[in-house]
Amino acid sequence: MRIAVIFESMFGTTRAVADTIAEGLAPFGEVTVANVNDAGSSDAASTADALVVGGPTHVHGMSRPASREEARAWADDPAKHVTLDPTAPGTGVREWMETLGAVPPHIAAFDTRIDIAPLLSGRASTHIERTLTKRGAKSLVPAESFLVSKQNALEPDELARARAWGASVGAASQQSTKG
Repeated sequence: MRIAVIFESMFGTTRAVADTIAEGLAPFGEVTVANVNDAGSSDAASTADALVVGGPTHVHGMSRPASREEARAWADDPAKHVTLDPTAPGTGVREWMETLGAVPPHIAAFDTRIDIAPLLSGRASTHIERTLTKRGAKSLVPAESFLVSKQNALEPDELARARAWGASVGAASQQSTKG
């Protein structure tokens, strides 16, 4: 089974979650991890049996050009204490999904978001999931959020949760190929 994990990361937390999800997926198949900017030059998504997509939650959903620009400005502000991920996208998951050709039959979606009620923060993962399932894919597991502090650090145990969630996606993908 080929599984592609495609992510968008601004300050590195979503990248860390994506890499850890891939560790959980590893026993279930060949896993490729790619930043959304590199995903277009790779055929990982188009040849995958399952696609796992994630990004940061910005303004109640997926990032937009304006919210990514604001994130870049935050990185320039020493008072914010954040560093822009070296591969921070010029393109976000939202735009990448618009250019995605055929969607693999199975998907899973995740996000990173501030540790407050989803009603207040929103969840990029639900928007990702909805976009991909509208294109005919079946969600393997419910969309998941991994929490960051107001200082943009992953909350304790979030990487362990990401690894476990990746394993649950892998197990579900294995079940889907048997059934």
